[in-house]
Amino acid sequence: MKTMTLPGGEHAVLALHGLLGNPLEMQYLGKRLQKAGYTVVIPLIPGYGYATGAGQSYRTTRYQDWYEEVARHFDALKATHKTVSLAGLCIGAVLALRLAIERGDEVAGLSLLSTTLAYDGWSLPWYRFLLPLAYYTPARYLYAYHERHPYGLKNENLQRWIAREMKVSGSSAAGASRLSAEGIFQAHRLIKEVRRGLPQVRTPSLIIHAQEDDVASPRSADFVQSQISSDFCRKIILDNSYHIITLDNEKERVADESIAFFDRHAPAFHQHLKIA
Repeated sequence: MKTMTLPGGEHAVLALHGLLGNPLEMQYLGKRLQKAGYTVVIPLIPGYGYATGAGQSYRTTRYQDWYEEVARHFDALKATHKTVSLAGLCIGAVLALRLAIERGDEVAGLSLLSTTLAYDGWSLPWYRFLLPLAYYTPARYLYAYHERHPYGLKNENLQRWIAREMKVSGSSAAGASRLSAEGIFQAHRLIKEVRRGLPQVRTPSLIIHAQEDDVASPRSADFVQSQISSDFCRKIILDNSYHIITLDNEKERVADESIAFFDRHAPAFHQHLKIA
């Protein structure tokens, strides 16, 4: 699987999946945005996304490489569309915030979904607190956290389907079956940088998070809301989903709210650019 491009109108959305995930995580949201008139690009970022089959090799790259790839796709869309907004899931939301910190005057809007500024969800193993000890040793290249039930999903039918897919191919619409310590290490480095820069974010922002997020508690959403300097910031807490809210029980609401948000802010941003 490579970058998913959904052609549409003059306003574009760059949609970023989660760490060791793939564009399928954002496909439903992307197609809804396309139906609403947006051009949508969902890139598979090398060294960040995962879509190889069972038995194939995978190498995590530096978070700076992830960001450079996001910026490259953003610039390509900006060159051909009136506005570009971003939607990001999990660490994809953190990458979107990183772009808004550096290029905020060029970003029309941010839809931040299950933003992960700490791995403090209820389903993560107790020994996650020991992982930082391994980050600065060669062990981080050897250890991998195995994804397990509930796979970031509250929907039981999806849980069963994801479990089968991961067993057969090592990956699924919910991402890879194993999350490398090196990947988490790079994510933590990115998170640390973004936490410091949040006050520089002035882009209109929509924050959607599940109350029962099993990977990142709502404290991440609360922190973003309290730290950014955006004139418009709306936070929505979902009550029937876990972490992957773009696939779970309330994916329709996530899409509805994102479309309404972009509909409000993309044209206004374009008008502001024309006046400026």
